[in-house]
Amino acid sequence: MPRELTTLPINHVRRQDRAVTDDDWIKCLLRRAPVGVLGTVHAGQPFVNSNLFVYDEPANAIYFHTHRTGRTRANVEDDGRVCFTVFEMGRLLPAPTALDFSVEYASAVVFGRAEVVEETEATRCLQMLLDKYAPHLRPGRDYRARVPEELRLTSVYRVAIDSWSGKRKQVAPDFPGAFRYGEV
Repeated sequence: MPRELTTLPINHVRRQDRAVTDDDWIKCLLRRAPVGVLGTVHAGQPFVNSNLFVYDEPANAIYFHTHRTGRTRANVEDDGRVCFTVFEMGRLLPAPTALDFSVEYASAVVFGRAEVVEETEATRCLQMLLDKYAPHLRPGRDYRARVPEELRLTSVYRVAIDSWSGKRKQVAPDFPGAFRYGEV
């Protein structure tokens, strides 16, 4: 990578023709994405892991959880700076040369600081996660609500969003030969 790119803001999108600057578009993608990937670092070693998550627009934060102990918690406690990404894959786009093969996609990258939250905020976040992934089910009716002992086994995180970027490639519906992965 040319050195001058490292001096740009962390949320700079190199391909400006694919950059999405519409905050509402990014928020919508964060609301509908089923899975995100968290990036942390420890002693210069990057770590990533996939997480179910919920985007809390009023709080401008992402929430997720892991087990009470583990690499994610240790890394976040050591250095709370994180990035988090979500993406959607569209159609594959064949071309006359291998170099020009491409894919439709939509993605967002969030930069922020993660911290473990406790008690009331953790309980609210865990319910938001349940409501996102099982909106048709209700505590007390369809499942037993969490009990305090279960919360003690869980680390709940808030990623306070500092900045983000969005990126998208979309082509015409009649793009020659376009197909979805797994459908040929």
